[in-house]
Amino acid sequence: MVNTSTTTLTMIRRFDVPAERVFDAWLNPEMMRKWFFTMESTNKVANNEPIVGGSWEIVDHREGKDYRAVGKYIEVDSPSKLVFTFKMPQFSDTEDRITVEIKPFENGCEMTFTQLIVVPHEKGWTEEDIEKAQNEYNSQTEQGWGYMFEGLKQLVETGKINYPS
Repeated sequence: MVNTSTTTLTMIRRFDVPAERVFDAWLNPEMMRKWFFTMESTNKVANNEPIVGGSWEIVDHREGKDYRAVGKYIEVDSPSKLVFTFKMPQFSDTEDRITVEIKPFENGCEMTFTQLIVVPHEKGWTEEDIEKAQNEYNSQTEQGWGYMFEGLKQLVETGKINYPS
């Protein structure tokens, strides 16, 4: 068994659409395949069973490889809260926990995204090594979600995503 620790990433985004529209983008496979760990042009699979205990799966095909992300739903409270697990089995056995809370805000809504990231440790790591790894996982994860949330914002507000070329 590999030792692990956790780090928490929290991000807040505002959208100029009702909470229901953003919540739907997290659960509707046709919307998921456009922004959630994938792009429409590279998406191979977008499966979703958005009920407590149900599972989700995304398979993205990039540079000749399939990247698979999977998880299970822990809480589904439309349109305000979603809690699910997240795992990429080809990279690690670790499973993160993601909470998405969406609240009405002015002319739209505010989404608070929290990911409890599990960081695997290598043998002989010092506290410094662990802290460094946690910071790297946190910043890489934040960067990845940042790109995805840009796409999510475009998708829910305009109906399409302008991917950078």
